[in-house]
Amino acid sequence: MIKNYVGGLKRNLNVKNLSSSFSKVVVSNGYKINYVQFPSRNYSTRSTVVQLLNNIGSKREVEQYLKYFTSVSQQQFAVIKVGGAIITQQLPELASCLAFLYHVGLYPIVLHGTGPQINELLENEGVEPEYIDGIRVTDGKTMEVVRSCFLEQNLKLVTALEKMGVHARPITAGVFNADYLDKDKYQLVGKINSVNKSPVEASIEAGYLPILTSLAETPSGQLLNVNADVAAGELAREFEPLKIVYLNEKGGIINGESGEKISAINLDEEYEDLLKQSWVKYGTKLKIKEIHDLLQHLPRSSSVAIINVDDLQKELFTDSGAGTLIRRGYKLINRNSLTEFGNPDLLRSALLRDPEIKSGKLSVASYLKILENSSFKSYGDEPLEVLAIVIDKNENQSIDIPKLDKFLSSKNGWLNNVTDNIFNSIKKDFNQLYWIVNENDSNLPWYFSKSDGSFSKNGEILFWYGIEDTETISQLIKSFDQGSSSSLSNTKESGVFSSPVQRRGLHTRSLHTTKNPNPPVIEATNDKRSKVALIGARGYTGQNLIKLIDNHPKLDLKYVSSRELNGQKLQGYNKDNIVYSNLQVEDIKKIEESNEIEMWVMALPNGVCKPFVEAIESVKNSKSKIIDLSADYRFDTTGEWVYGLPELQSRSQIQQAKKISNPGCYATAGQVAIAPMIPYITSTPSIFGISGYSGAGTKPSPKNDIKYLSNNLIPYSLTDHIHEKEMSKHLGHQVAFMPHVAQWFQGISHTISIPIEKGSLSSREIRNIYQERYQGEKLITISGEAPVVRDISGKHGVVVGAFAVNSNEDRLVIVATIDNLLKGAATQCLQNINLALGYGEYDGIPTDVVIRG
Repeated sequence: MIKNYVGGLKRNLNVKNLSSSFSKVVVSNGYKINYVQFPSRNYSTRSTVVQLLNNIGSKREVEQYLKYFTSVSQQQFAVIKVGGAIITQQLPELASCLAFLYHVGLYPIVLHGTGPQINELLENEGVEPEYIDGIRVTDGKTMEVVRSCFLEQNLKLVTALEKMGVHARPITAGVFNADYLDKDKYQLVGKINSVNKSPVEASIEAGYLPILTSLAETPSGQLLNVNADVAAGELAREFEPLKIVYLNEKGGIINGESGEKISAINLDEEYEDLLKQSWVKYGTKLKIKEIHDLLQHLPRSSSVAIINVDDLQKELFTDSGAGTLIRRGYKLINRNSLTEFGNPDLLRSALLRDPEIKSGKLSVASYLKILENSSFKSYGDEPLEVLAIVIDKNENQSIDIPKLDKFLSSKNGWLNNVTDNIFNSIKKDFNQLYWIVNENDSNLPWYFSKSDGSFSKNGEILFWYGIEDTETISQLIKSFDQGSSSSLSNTKESGVFSSPVQRRGLHTRSLHTTKNPNPPVIEATNDKRSKVALIGARGYTGQNLIKLIDNHPKLDLKYVSSRELNGQKLQGYNKDNIVYSNLQVEDIKKIEESNEIEMWVMALPNGVCKPFVEAIESVKNSKSKIIDLSADYRFDTTGEWVYGLPELQSRSQIQQAKKISNPGCYATAGQVAIAPMIPYITSTPSIFGISGYSGAGTKPSPKNDIKYLSNNLIPYSLTDHIHEKEMSKHLGHQVAFMPHVAQWFQGISHTISIPIEKGSLSSREIRNIYQERYQGEKLITISGEAPVVRDISGKHGVVVGAFAVNSNEDRLVIVATIDNLLKGAATQCLQNINLALGYGEYDGIPTDVVIRG
């Protein structure tokens, strides 16, 4: 039997002495990271946590799910219900798991039970627990024990979290309002009638994890006992989270017949049959019914996971998950002919996800013609978030084994495990199958997990399952190797996973992204003039922005604020007679109330602009927009600020944004230079950056002292520089950055060393990748030569060049230059202003001094 494994799938992680930012790290094996203690919450810690998560799943999975979870408001991430036994038996592990989430900026709403502890205390008090229909009868004595136990367990969890550097807030009352469930029958047991969100929202807003008990109150203030599962469900109905997580000792729902853990339940497809199973009874049946009723009232994107505490990260951040995932989903539909697709437009939309069709190598109509002449079976959910097509017999196939010809999934299909449901359905129908995947496919580990064996060649991987006969496997591999007899690489076929076999002599690897996915926006949609207020105009960036606005056909300065220059005439602005003012928070609020300003620009030092932003936002029906040139909001996780690097971020998001964070100068050049290589990087790129002394600002220091800089080069902040963190965050890949200051005034030069897979790319191929990626970008120039810093000074762009590959063919060196005051600050700010206000993106930017190749 021939068997292949992707490196890293079989993990044995040892994280001793991983980072000095950890006060305690316990050895972890496999997928479990058992106990990690954090001293404080900062970006360095977050970055380390993300690296740890990358050892649980692939980097793609971790980034995908982090982006998914941070796409909603913080209180909509997850409701986590913790069984009482977990606090007693697995408190360190529970606290560690919650700390992981907290340190990547996620705020789950945590609600815990305390059933086992109550029983123990009641036994010590000589009170026999009484249950009716599975509900604990709660008399006065029992309620006294219940309340005491809840407070004790709540404090235990909060204290454990605080020791790990997690801000946690105990919320033991004031959330659940209830009536008596049946006072005569159950006594002090409640039925929740409403949820007060305020304490939870206030906790999260203040940066604290909310830790709740399931105690409820009547309007008169009487405490009532409520089942923790029921309370968690009511919280979920109120907050509509993406995830509802039940932590228990079993780690999921166990199939009573096979003894195996059920990985996923698609309620729309399986609910009725599931309830008919003989082993689904008592508590299991009740839980499935409650979850079914709960999810009927939530968006289809919501799901319930029943898992063990050790598997929390794996469940949240990997495609495979860990426990039992329950979601509404859709019923799966099988079709054997094109006529069975009721909505041809829906089918066309699904097929357009195919890379070969997207690239124009194959049309939808041509592929549909192929299907007409084939015996096939398709699998899909109702909205065709996932579409799989298995060709059973095809005139071009010489091997009598069905081929998984297409497996097309949207992002939601991957995130919601529809892909697993579809593949499981295929396996029920076909006991043998093969398929081909491009070696650069981001979901490669998933395909490996579904196969029994694989064979790799020419940038493609052949997978199969259910084939035990070595002669058949050899024939399949031979056919794949030849690339013709089975038409596996024939362009007439779909090949969603494959691209044609490379026939060039030097390289057999297909290249990643070609066309620019985010083309420039040039045409203006706004023909009206707009007024700008510039707060903090004394610095070099402010002065350059004033010059740019002076030449802009539609922008006018209305206010320019500087404490040091208050009362002086603004120089270099010819449209109007402007005098510097020293605007305070109260002044800004009044100006905003008068609707005088369309765009506020904050050109202030780091850590200063927050009061001014809050003053603008405090005005009801505020219509203006804000751009911040400092680093204050470049690491925003609320989703309120858009990172304004037009060449790499979504231009449509910048257009629609109310608040824009302008990138840093070093960070702009570094990201532009590294971004196209992300699919090929094998380790941490190193950036040796040198800036002119204008980058040190106007405040006197050795870094802008001309005498000290003469014939000198000053290294500084050689680790953890703010721009190192900024680049790492927005590239989604850790970089190492070493900044220096030189004796020239303005301009930056980066020399960047990037580790790549040995023999994967030539210098010419790399240059082509960059040229195609930045095609149409007027402010980015790709050069075959290494750019020099003197040529960039006073120019409004970035130049990337050199593209030198070492003799071992495993390292690429790139040189990038940028003017730190222009494209590194003022020019980029004007780009963002133009996009946000509906002008042409390059309006006001002198094209005669744009760098050109």
